[in-house]
Amino acid sequence: MKKSILLLAMLFTISTTFTSCRDTKNTEEEVEQEANELENDIDDDANSAMDDVEDAAEDTGDAIEHAAEETGDAVEHGAQEVEDEVEGNDDM
Repeated sequence: MKKSILLLAMLFTISTTFTSCRDTKNTEEEVEQEANELENDIDDDANSAMDDVEDAAEDTGDAIEHAAEETGDAVEHGAQEVEDEVEGNDDM
């Protein structure tokens, strides 16, 4: 009786050891895979954010150029009106 109990205890221990090692290996692989996926997601998000920043900077540059052109046109128009007023070429 004593030998059979010890034999069953040893079989249980061995089966638990092999099952545990196998699950640990799979768990390690799953963790590594999840870490790789997370790294790829972070890279994609960073690239997307960089693209958004570049687009915003380009749009801001275009808006500044447009505002400068409008300001230049307004200054030229104002100067022309002053010149016409001084020369007496006022259409009014």
